[in-house]
Amino acid sequence: MLTRRVAGPAQQVGLAIWARAAGTLAPPRNTEFALLQDSDLAVFDSILGSGGVITDPHEVDPYNRDWMGKYRGRGRCVLRPRSTAQVSALLRHCSARRLAVVPQGGNTGLVGGSVPVHDEVVLSTGLMTTLLGFDPGSGALTAQAGAVLATLEAAARERGHAMPLDLGASGSCAIGGNVATNAGGIRLLRHGPLHGSVLGLEVVLAGGQVLDLLSSLRKDNTGYDLKQLFIGSEGTLGVITAVAIQCPAASPATSLAYLAVPSFKAAQQAHGVLQAARQNLGELLSAFEFLDRESLEVAKQFLPGARDPLPGSDTVIPYTAQAPFFLVVEIAGSSEQHNAAMLEAFLESTMGEGRVLDGVVAQDSRQAGEIWALREGITEALRHRGAIYKYDLSFRVEEMYGVVGAARERLASAYPSGFLGGGAGSTAGSDTEHALKVVGYGHLGDGNVHLNISAPRYDAGLEALIEPWVYEFTAAHSGSISAEHGLGRMKAPCIGYSKPPEAVRLMRSIKAAFDPQGILNPYKVLPPE
Repeated sequence: MLTRRVAGPAQQVGLAIWARAAGTLAPPRNTEFALLQDSDLAVFDSILGSGGVITDPHEVDPYNRDWMGKYRGRGRCVLRPRSTAQVSALLRHCSARRLAVVPQGGNTGLVGGSVPVHDEVVLSTGLMTTLLGFDPGSGALTAQAGAVLATLEAAARERGHAMPLDLGASGSCAIGGNVATNAGGIRLLRHGPLHGSVLGLEVVLAGGQVLDLLSSLRKDNTGYDLKQLFIGSEGTLGVITAVAIQCPAASPATSLAYLAVPSFKAAQQAHGVLQAARQNLGELLSAFEFLDRESLEVAKQFLPGARDPLPGSDTVIPYTAQAPFFLVVEIAGSSEQHNAAMLEAFLESTMGEGRVLDGVVAQDSRQAGEIWALREGITEALRHRGAIYKYDLSFRVEEMYGVVGAARERLASAYPSGFLGGGAGSTAGSDTEHALKVVGYGHLGDGNVHLNISAPRYDAGLEALIEPWVYEFTAAHSGSISAEHGLGRMKAPCIGYSKPPEAVRLMRSIKAAFDPQGILNPYKVLPPE
C-alpha cells in the first residue's frame, strides 16, 4: 500500500494501489453493461425525433475525444435532447437496458471526464441552451444546462449583473458542466466556489426520475441540501438539466495591472505583493493570477498576436528581462478613476519597496483584454507544441510553486540533453521540436497552481516518470490533487492521495444510492473496486 503523510509527524493514511488507468490507458470494460443494439437506436429516435440521434462515425468522433487529444472513446451514438422530459425518457430506457451513459456539456474538461472510455452512449446537452428566467430583484439566473457560459455572461451583463465564475473556455463550456465539475476560474477569489453561488438544480437521476431542486431562494434550510451532492459529482450521480445561480451586481469599472516580480516568495510571502494587495485594495480585489517566465515565453511563441505587456524591458530596464514571475491583478469598483488611482498607488508602493520590479496598468479594455488573453491562452499555446500533461493542484499559498521546481529537477535529471524550461543549463525562451518544457501558472489568490509538462507526444515512459510522483509530492505537502478540474478518468484511481479510505467508502455508498447499476459516467471519479 502507498502511504500519504499528512499534518503531524507520524500520521499516515492508506491509499489505493496505484493503477495505470490513471493515465491514458483505459480500465477494462464492465461486462455487465449492455451493448448498444439497433432496437435501442429506434427507441432513442422515437424519443428525440429528427436530428436528435447521431450515429455517423465522422459526426460522432468529436464527442469521443477530448480537446487535448489525450483521451478517446468508442461510443457509437450521441443523444441530443432538448428538454428535461426527453432526458428522463432516455435514462429510463438506458437504465432498463443497463446501457452506460456519459453526460457531456461543452466537452472542455481536462481530465477525460466528459468523453467515453469504451462504448458508452454520449448524452449531450448541446441543444438545451434556453435562458429560463432572470429575477432582477435577487439576481437569480435560471438556464438549461447546455447554455454556454459566455452567453449567460452577456445576458447577465445586459441586466446589470455578472456571472460568479469566469473561465478561459467560457466561449464553449456549458453551465451544467461547470456546475458538475465545480469549476473555479480566475475570479473565485472574489465570488467564492460554486457551492455558494448555485441556488438550485434540476437533475435527472439514473432511473429517469426528475429531481426538481430548482429553487432560486437565497435561504432554504429544509432538510439536507441535496443539490450540493451534484456540484462536483462530474455526472456520476445524475444529469444536471437546469441551473439557478446567483449573479452579483456587475461592477461599473474594472482595472488591471501586470507586474514583474523578482521571485515567487516576493509575490506571496507575509509581506509580499499578495498581502499588500489584500490590505491596500481590499474588497476591490477580484483576481490575483500568476505566471512564470516559461509560461510567458511559450504564450509569446505560440499564441497569435501575443506580446509581452512590458515591452522594451530587455533594453530599457534590463533586470526585468530576467524576472521569473509575473502577476495579473484585477480590481472591480464603482469608478474607473478611483480604480486607476488605487492601482497606481499600489504599484508605486510595491515598486518602491522592491517587491515589484516593473509593472503596467492597462489603459483601456483593449490592453486589459490582451493581458487576459495572454494569461488565459497559456494552455492553448502549449497545445500547439504537442502533448500536454496537465496537473491542477492546490497547496498552501507559500508552497504552491514548489511542485513546479521539483518537476523541473526530476525531468532534467532524466532527460539531461533534451530538457528546457528552467532547469540547469536551460535557456528561457529557446525551444526545439523535441524539447520538454515545464511551466507553472494559476490562481495565486487561492493556492491553485497549474503544472503543465509539454512534450512532442504522449509517451508512456515520460508519464511513468511524472505519475504517481506528482500525486505523492502533493500528498506529502498536504495538498489536493484536483483543485478545480475534477478527477474524471485521469485521477479517479488517485483519489486516495487527497481523501481517506473512510471518505471514499462513503462516496461509494452515495454513488450506489443514486445510481445502483453504475451506468452514469462509469470509470470516472471513484477508483475501481
